[in-house]
Order: sequence, then structure tokens, then C-alpha cells
Amino acid sequence: MHGRGDGRSGGTVLVGAHGGAGVSTLARLMCPARDMGAVAGLLREGRPYVRAEGPVVLVARNTVSAAWHATRAVTAIDAARGQGDGHIAALVIVADGAGPEPKDAAARFGLLHDRVCGVVRMPFVPELRLIDDPATVPLPRKVREVLETVWELAHCRPCH
Repeated sequence: MHGRGDGRSGGTVLVGAHGGAGVSTLARLMCPARDMGAVAGLLREGRPYVRAEGPVVLVARNTVSAAWHATRAVTAIDAARGQGDGHIAALVIVADGAGPEPKDAAARFGLLHDRVCGVVRMPFVPELRLIDDPATVPLPRKVREVLETVWELAHCRPCH
């Protein structure tokens, strides 16, 4: 089952840097995974309420605004690291289908490379916008490779 929770039930923990980042879709594609919603909704007194026994995957769109939110989310999650929260195993940047990633967004995301274990770019998949269950869409090879990389970052590769 996917949805908001405390992240302690196993699987990959996914959290959005902002609403509409694609967390629910990725959670369904990476089953078992835990959809924690957006960080903005989880922040309490300047600290994220992302309680995870393991690594966290942060998800953002590939826009300038999303890059700002991703920076804010990384800062908030890092601030809570000493309290048993999982490290940020991956930042998944999801293409929005509106063309290439803006240069300002790419520059802002570039500043996060050293603050997360890995940065992965997810290509736009138009079919995912047309259905109720993302798991029913045959995924292009590149998307399957991205999902595998995210899984490896979250479960296989040591970080920091």
C-alpha cells in the first residue's frame, strides 16, 4: 500500500521536493516503495517529518522553481540527519515534457550533486499521464534503467 506514513515499513522511501513532483508515480513503479508526499507538507518547526530507517529518495521536476524547492528540501533533510532520519540516497529529477531542462534549473541542481549520493534524471513518459495505474504502462528501456539506478543508490551503494 502506498501513501503517507512514517517510512518504517520497508521499501524505498520517496519524498517530493514539492507537490506534483511525481512521487506517487515513482512509488508505484518502484514497488515496494513508500510515498511520503511533499517535504513542504512534512516540515514541522523547520525540520522534516521524514522518519525513515534507511535512505530517502528525493523527487523534483526539472524546473527552476523545483530546483529551488529541492535545495530547500535537501537542507531540511540534512538538518535532521542526526535524529535517525535516512540520508538522501538519490535526487530524481523528473522531466516535465516541456522541452530541455532550463539552464538555471540545471545550475541549481548541479549545486546539489555533492549533497546527495546520486542525481538521476527521469525522462518524460507521456503515457503515464493518461492512465490510473502507472504499473500498467510498458516503460521504455531508459526509464527502466533509471529506476534500476535509483534502486541501486537506495539499497546497494554506500554513501557519505
